[in-house]
Amino acid sequence: MSRTVLITGASGLVGTAAVDSFLNAGWQVIAVSRRCPEILSAKAFTHLSVDLLDATACQEAFKGLSQVSHVVYAAVYEKPGLIAGWQDPEQMSTNLTMLRNTIESLHEAAALRHVTLLQGTKAYGVHLHAIRTPAREKEPRDPHPNSYWLQEDYVREQAERRGFGWTIFRPTIVLGPNVGVAMNTIPVIGIYGALCRAEGRPFSYPGHVSYPREAVDARLIGDAAVWTADNVQTWGEHYNLTNGEVFSWRDMWAGLADFLQVRLGPDVPLCMADFLPSRETLWAELVRRHDLRPNRLADLLGQSHYSADARFGYGLKTAPPPAFVSTVKIKQAGFNQVYDTEECVKHWLQVLVDRKILPNPNS
Repeated sequence: MSRTVLITGASGLVGTAAVDSFLNAGWQVIAVSRRCPEILSAKAFTHLSVDLLDATACQEAFKGLSQVSHVVYAAVYEKPGLIAGWQDPEQMSTNLTMLRNTIESLHEAAALRHVTLLQGTKAYGVHLHAIRTPAREKEPRDPHPNSYWLQEDYVREQAERRGFGWTIFRPTIVLGPNVGVAMNTIPVIGIYGALCRAEGRPFSYPGHVSYPREAVDARLIGDAAVWTADNVQTWGEHYNLTNGEVFSWRDMWAGLADFLQVRLGPDVPLCMADFLPSRETLWAELVRRHDLRPNRLADLLGQSHYSADARFGYGLKTAPPPAFVSTVKIKQAGFNQVYDTEECVKHWLQVLVDRKILPNPNS
C-alpha cells in the first residue's frame, strides 16, 4: 500500500532527514520548504515551495493533496540573533500561525491520520533555569511562555476534533549536514577549521567553558518519525531523543583537528558570531581555490554561529547547570537507535566536503 507523508521545513535539519527516512522506508514524500532539500536518497519525491505564513498560499498548494495521511511538522521560524527570540511573543505567534495554516489547509483536502511535532529541551525550561537530571517526559509542563505549548495545544485540540493521532519528539542538539539553518554546529566547525588552516592559525577550542552535553543525529530523528507514523501505541506521547551518550565539544576537539588536518592549539576564546562573518573575503578566495559551491558565509551560517557560541561556552564564567534528558521511555517503547556523537560530527563534515561546500582537508 502506498503511503504519503507531507514534511514541512523540509530543507532544515530534521525535515531533510525525515525526507530521507520516509523515502528509505518506501513512503511517498511531499517536501514543503522554500528551498528544495538536498537529500542522500536517490528516490524521487515531490517538492512544494510554500510560504506557511500565507494561509491562501497554503490552501492553494495543498488543495489537491487528498493522498496525504501523515504530517511531519519540522518548520520553525527564528528571529535574527536567535536566542533572544525564544522568549518573543511575536515569534511564538508566528510559529503557531504556520502550523495552523498547514493543518487547516490539509484538513480541507485530506483525511489526516497522524501528525509528528518537534519540541526540544526548551520544553523543560533549559533556556531559563536549571532542570531536573535527567528531565523526563512525565514531568508537568514547565510554566513559561513557549511556542511549543501553543503548537501542542493546537494539535491536541485538532486531533480530538478531527480524529488523527499525534506524537511529539524532544531532541537535544541536532547534528546534520544542512547549511543556512538556525542551529547546526557542523558547518560552523568545518568553516572555522578551513579558515584556521588558510590563515596558519591553530585550531583552538573557541569557548571559555567546556561542559557535557547531549546531541542527536538528524538521521535518528527521521527514523523515529517513521517508527511512530503507524505505531498507534506511541501516539499521544512525548519522547526525548538523543544519541544515547553524553559528550563535550572540548573533548572531541583533538579528534576534529585530526579529521580536518589542522594544527591543534591551546584554548583561545573566540566569538564565532563575530569572527566568521569577518572572514567573508578569505572565504571567497577559498571557494575559488578549492572550486567550492559559490556560497557566501552568510548563506552557509544562517543563525548557527550564534548557537555555536552558546554551545562552546563562549562568554561563560562557569559551566551552566546540567541539561540531560532521559531516553528510557522511547527505548522501552521499542526504538533503540544510537550514534557515536564524535563519529556523527565527522560523518557530516565529510558529507559537506563531498558536496563541495567545505574544502577537502587532504587537498
